[in-house]
Amino acid sequence: MPITLTEVAAERVQRFLKGRGKGEGLRLGVRSTGCSGKAYVLEFVDQANPEDLVFESQGVRVFVDPKSLVYLDGTELDYGKEGLNEGFRFNNPNVKGQCGCGESFSV
Repeated sequence: MPITLTEVAAERVQRFLKGRGKGEGLRLGVRSTGCSGKAYVLEFVDQANPEDLVFESQGVRVFVDPKSLVYLDGTELDYGKEGLNEGFRFNNPNVKGQCGCGESFSV
């Protein structure tokens, strides 16, 4: 399954890229950390890596390395604001549990 973005998330990413004045898209990855074992990584991509898998959603190119795809397959990236907090949200069907602070997850 591909990685997708909601319309709101795509608009936010496009605004960030436009503000930077460069970039091919967004890299979504996973790293080992936190009390639940895995954490999401988001960064802008100025140049793709040869092993990257590329998905396009809502006009945004999303780059994922093959090792991260195992944990991210089918994920939808959203963006929202609740009270004073705003940011990206990951709707990941592979998550089996999260830590109390919401910073890491397990599969």
